[in-house]
Amino acid sequence: MIVFAGIVAGLVGGPVIAGRHGGKRADKVQYALAMAIAGALIGLIVTLIVENTIA
Repeated sequence: MIVFAGIVAGLVGGPVIAGRHGGKRADKVQYALAMAIAGALIGLIVTLIVENTIA
């Protein structure tokens, strides 16, 4: 679940950041995908830490 939250956060936050920098549509898509991948990786690490802490 944390991984999906990271993906959604990246897909929402990426275009906002690109828009602030004056990016066009292609830039917003690229930022969204890059931030979604980064969010998924961070979510994966957090999930692993939580699972290892609980178990």
